[in-house]
Amino acid sequence: MSKKHPIISVTGSSGAGTSTVKHTFDQIFRREGVKAVSIEGDAFHKFNRKDMKAELDRRYAEGDFTFSHFSYEANELKELERVFREYGETGTGRTRHYVHDNDEAELYGVAPGEFTDWAPFEEDSDLLFYEGLHGAVVNDEVNLPQHADLKIGVVPVINLEWIQKIHRDKEKRGYTTEAVTDVILRRMHAYVHCIIPQFTETDINFQRVPVVDTSNPLVARWIPTADESLVVIRFKNPRGIDFSYLVSMIHGSWMSRANSIVVPGNKLDLAMQLILTPMIERLVSESKRA
Repeated sequence: MSKKHPIISVTGSSGAGTSTVKHTFDQIFRREGVKAVSIEGDAFHKFNRKDMKAELDRRYAEGDFTFSHFSYEANELKELERVFREYGETGTGRTRHYVHDNDEAELYGVAPGEFTDWAPFEEDSDLLFYEGLHGAVVNDEVNLPQHADLKIGVVPVINLEWIQKIHRDKEKRGYTTEAVTDVILRRMHAYVHCIIPQFTETDINFQRVPVVDTSNPLVARWIPTADESLVVIRFKNPRGIDFSYLVSMIHGSWMSRANSIVVPGNKLDLAMQLILTPMIERLVSESKRA
């Protein structure tokens, strides 16, 4: 970690709502006048779309049915750690974009399923913001949490995650329920071994829990709304967290453990603003003093 060049890492599984969290961070950055450079986990995939399909076919032929974008070996995690380290030491680094669809293709001038060229970060930034699948990975080759100053986990309970993925992939990508189910099954090994362990490394976890029946996510007709959900917020180190203030400010919230607070799903943005704004202010002020 570097006081002079702080790093915020947001790690979430697919469909967990990390893009919504990024929007909240963007609001805080804009309001507080923080200049952040952002990197996306997709930028550090090892394969473009065509090569990923070829790699999947190769592994299928060899009897490996567990390979996915969740897997360590499908991502350039050493490069991601190098970027974290370089930014922490010098405030510089580089990133690129993975182009998902035609809209992004028009924006970046690269075909869908391809990467843009690597490009350097803007100069004189206040902090680095990462959002993706692997921001808190610790394995035999990399240790990403050691480089980040604030680590956030965003994860729904698993049936809700599956419902969100099924609906997104069917509506936006034209997949069938059966095809999405196959992807979920293929990802389960890496989900257990690569994704879940990261949430013990994070400083704060936001876990969305539906309060309606999600017992069969494969036939759910709609995604539970924010009003039909609660969010459990867990602090790895609760020291210095003013829980009484948070409970008084967030209507309908309560403490469930000494390090956890539960808030209504529609109060997530407010909770994040109240919790994260002073943390970001502190990181930036300490970096400027350093």
